[in-house]
Amino acid sequence: MFKHRYSLPLLAAIAFGAGSLAVPQPVHADNLLIHRVQQEKGMNLPTRGMSMAQVEKKYGAPQRKLSPRGGDTRKHPVINRWEYSDFIVYFEHEHVIHAVLNTPAGNNTNPATAN
Repeated sequence: MFKHRYSLPLLAAIAFGAGSLAVPQPVHADNLLIHRVQQEKGMNLPTRGMSMAQVEKKYGAPQRKLSPRGGDTRKHPVINRWEYSDFIVYFEHEHVIHAVLNTPAGNNTNPATAN
């Protein structure tokens, strides 16, 4: 049997205390993501399941249609991306799977606090 210099309750307290230090604290990026998701909810974005034709009819022609990705296996279906001035639409084959706000690269400011 090993002889320890410290008691078991003390070791347990240290272990649990150290574990609580390892819990990630909220960071600025998390706040930006939450704000972005809330902002997307208030916008009129294409919804999941809409066809490419429906999106184009409702929102007009995209500024840019990016090259399709995937399609090499059944687990990796073809994904198309259309860029509009305010958002990007992701399609699996011919149907919307997601639409997100189009923020310029490096623009990580909080719109709520921007001038």
